[in-house]
Amino acid sequence: MAVDKRAARLGVLATVSLILIGLLGARLWFLQGVQSDEYQAKVTASKNATVYIAPERGRIFDADGRVLADNKRILTVTVDWAVVKKEKDRRELFERLSGPLETPVDDLMRRYDPCYLEPKPCKKAQQFDRLLPLPLKEGVDEDKVAFIKERGEDYPGVDVTVQYKRVYLYAPLASHVVGYMGAITKENLDTYLAQGYKRNERVGQFGVELSLERELHGRWGKKVFEVDASGSIVRELVEQRVEPVAGFDVQLSIDLDYQQYAEQALETELRSRRDLPFEPTGDHAPRNPLDPLTQLKTRVFYQTLPDGTKVDYPEYVNHKAPAGSVVVLDNTTGQVVAMASYPTFDNRWMEAGISGTKYKQLFPSTNPDGSKIDPDQSILVNRAVQGNYNLGSTIKPFVAWAGMHAGLIDANYVYDDKGTYTLSQIPPEDCQNNGGNYKCVFKNAVCGNGAPCKYGPVNVESALAVSSDSFFYRLGELFFYASEDLPKGDPNLLKVNLQRFGFGAKTGVQLPYEWAGRIPDDAVKAALVEAGVLAPGEVPRLLVGDEVQVAIGQGLMAATPLQIAVAYSTLATDGFRQQPTVVKAIYAPLTPDISPGVADLSQGTVVKSYDTPVIVDQLEDNGSLDAITRGLRRVITGPGVDSDIYHKTTGESLFKGFPLDIAGKTGTAQGAANLPWNDSSAFGAYGLTDDVPYTVVAYLAKIGYGAKAVAPVTKCMFQALTDPTMLTPVLVSDTLDVQSTEPAPSNLLANATCLARVADGQKG
Repeated sequence: MAVDKRAARLGVLATVSLILIGLLGARLWFLQGVQSDEYQAKVTASKNATVYIAPERGRIFDADGRVLADNKRILTVTVDWAVVKKEKDRRELFERLSGPLETPVDDLMRRYDPCYLEPKPCKKAQQFDRLLPLPLKEGVDEDKVAFIKERGEDYPGVDVTVQYKRVYLYAPLASHVVGYMGAITKENLDTYLAQGYKRNERVGQFGVELSLERELHGRWGKKVFEVDASGSIVRELVEQRVEPVAGFDVQLSIDLDYQQYAEQALETELRSRRDLPFEPTGDHAPRNPLDPLTQLKTRVFYQTLPDGTKVDYPEYVNHKAPAGSVVVLDNTTGQVVAMASYPTFDNRWMEAGISGTKYKQLFPSTNPDGSKIDPDQSILVNRAVQGNYNLGSTIKPFVAWAGMHAGLIDANYVYDDKGTYTLSQIPPEDCQNNGGNYKCVFKNAVCGNGAPCKYGPVNVESALAVSSDSFFYRLGELFFYASEDLPKGDPNLLKVNLQRFGFGAKTGVQLPYEWAGRIPDDAVKAALVEAGVLAPGEVPRLLVGDEVQVAIGQGLMAATPLQIAVAYSTLATDGFRQQPTVVKAIYAPLTPDISPGVADLSQGTVVKSYDTPVIVDQLEDNGSLDAITRGLRRVITGPGVDSDIYHKTTGESLFKGFPLDIAGKTGTAQGAANLPWNDSSAFGAYGLTDDVPYTVVAYLAKIGYGAKAVAPVTKCMFQALTDPTMLTPVLVSDTLDVQSTEPAPSNLLANATCLARVADGQKG
């Protein structure tokens, strides 16, 4: 019985053994037959080493081929991670390299381990890609590289790679347009890695460097080497080599000659106004140091509060004049010829390897007391596309077209402007002046006698010429009730028509962070109320007073200077709205140079051209555009209107004897507390002849009203566009002073006489 049990156990063991042997055989067959290729690949890979080759980034040129962004070839000493895996080997190698690289051993150790000598726990992330050799030092001199290469046996695993550093030859000119580069942020890392980027690359962070990153970047190349057990290279596997592909070159439509002048005129005007005291005369005209004819006037200024009390202000208050923008468009193509934003910066700072402390010193986000910095003082903002501004009276031409297109008025409609406008459909007992809740009475800007201007009977043309607020108050009220009569759910009538000029939407220009602007309607106001932007108690829907304010460019309406320029360019092209572009052409890589710092565009290969205008919309015209242009031309040339007195147009005195045929409109956006020294101003103008195919828009913050403050900049810009003698040569930048505490040096007009103003004129 026992024998039988032993025999049974032996039989079971034999069976199990046979099964295991069968499984092992099957596994060996599977590995040999099915997975042999896969394992062979793994073995081969373990004997190969891949070195990636960085592509040369595409360059950026101005309209004439001047190189705005170039690449400087730099040598970087690297080491294979595997060679320095052991701390003993790592320290010994770094001690030998410390002298030739002129770098402390501890700094080299931190390259390998960012937590080296840091208190624990340390969770600093490794900044370098483990699939690439560890970069020990960038920008190593040729002689030091030669020294290391000649003694390769002393520096196992050490190699030299060629990389490129971005160079901005004409900085700080056009820095807001060109942009700058920086390390890939944690938030964007996965996206870039998925696109074939390397972890430690620098990529565009602002301007065209960011918006055209994919075109400029190029494609990485690689070399594959067979290595022995010690990691030494045996041979290159040439058949696996992939050459890097340089990025496309980009030609901007920006002309540096005009760009420089725009930046100079903008900064000169802002700085001169900043040093002026506000002088509360009847027309709010400050003393002008550039115009000896201006007489100093004094008057105690006060503000009357809603409860009737008067608040006195100092006799003199300086204009803040912190910021501004100038945009020049070519009406034939929609190309941006110049785009200036102030305050500006030198984009070379981003390539200078400055510390975080230095960066905060140059580009502060807070004041010394810890309070948040005034947005008007922010430097890294392109105000041409990111500015959030009331338009003031520069909106009136478009409201006029909207009124005629909607059938509310025609070109011959006449309104008797008596200096004030009273809403027609609000019961008198509900008005503030009678103790009610509604503001029912709206006033024109004041004339020289300190009272609201009375223009008498005006039509579209003359209302634009003298900037009659009351005419447009009336039009705003008509729009409000016309929208109220529409079926529920239909869009606001004024908003729909203003959208035809591009307001309330991004222009599509090739620049990042563009703001869409804002045209108010019920939904927009409700959102602003919910967000707490408006004063407590505001009704979360559009009221007639809101629409009246929009009609003169105040209140909730806002736009960017580029949007304003696009709108005025639409008038210049007889109703054809074009998509603006800062890019003129994209070229195949490696466009040759004609001289240092200048590309020979005639020898380049155009991949894509932007010379053909892109028409976004075409406005209907039944004589409305002609009436508007006549009115805007009168703004420049006169005449004004005769009523109680002769009222000049807002530009009549400033442009007296001006040789160019242009049309334009001033605008003043009321500032905080409705105090005149907080007023911002705008001027939009366009040429009326083929030899002046430009639209110019200038917007200056907290500088005073349009005819006195911003119109001179526009005037000078038009002169410079047609008179090359006003331009100064554009020079390659001096070496960046890394000891400076200024984000950019001053850039003022050599001759500022064209900015001289006159004492008369009214707010517009």
